[in-house]
Amino acid sequence: MKSTVMPRRRVLPRISLIAGVSGFVFVAFLVLAIAAPAIAPQNPYDLSSLNLADARLPPGSQGGLGDFYLLGTDAQGRDLLSAILYGLRISLTVALVTACISMLIGTALGLFAGYYGRALDAIIMRVVDLQLAIPSILIALILLAVLGRGPEKIVFALVAVQWVYFARTIRGSTLVEREKDYVLAFRVQGFSGFRIVFFHILPNVLPAVSAVATVSVAGAVALESTLSFLGVAMPITEPSLGLLVANGMSRILNGEYWISVFPGLALLIVVLALNVLTDELQDALNPLRR
Repeated sequence: MKSTVMPRRRVLPRISLIAGVSGFVFVAFLVLAIAAPAIAPQNPYDLSSLNLADARLPPGSQGGLGDFYLLGTDAQGRDLLSAILYGLRISLTVALVTACISMLIGTALGLFAGYYGRALDAIIMRVVDLQLAIPSILIALILLAVLGRGPEKIVFALVAVQWVYFARTIRGSTLVEREKDYVLAFRVQGFSGFRIVFFHILPNVLPAVSAVATVSVAGAVALESTLSFLGVAMPITEPSLGLLVANGMSRILNGEYWISVFPGLALLIVVLALNVLTDELQDALNPLRR
């Protein structure tokens, strides 16, 4: 008996100008973060390179040893441009690792819940519903209060709150796919559920995965920055963008705006670019949204 193979859908979204610009901005920030050790004027983690006499210098100032500070310095005498580049490195690394792990866990659980249904679906979706009823930041705060601060701990906390978005979205797409003729044909031919799920249903729900993944990166950047701003995520020796913003909040009323404003602008641009890119991607993948 010949096997019936249904051609997989190919999604070729048209890239709009605003999506292209948003993608370019995000990639540019990602490249800057990766190249931070090579292009940053100063290593903000190296205490021997800091000069407290240069603390809180405004943008465009020259330090006592002749160093030029394009964006000024913070209260510890760190070059703010260098601190932002290294902060981007931490924030984006945490966000991308979080999104990848959340995607793997949430997609697998969503596929199994949607395809097999019954008790497995009920258990997974009750956990998802329960977690979605609680604010994500509250769950992350509780976990970090137990685990402490650090990159690996913030990744664990963020994965714990973000996998549910993948699971819920992919489960809904899988419910639609499993009732289609090609899935029924594979069942009749005796294909295993594992093979049907991962080799035939998964390729058809990848557009939904990609859309949620983009949202997940933006959400992880924003949530990590919020938690760092509150002082519960990253240690002060490894400042992310949120912690850099927090470091200068007490100085704004003294006119030293640059310590918080420039890291805040970098954070705003990254999150905005990702959110716009997500909207454009969803519009391209789902013409009904246009």
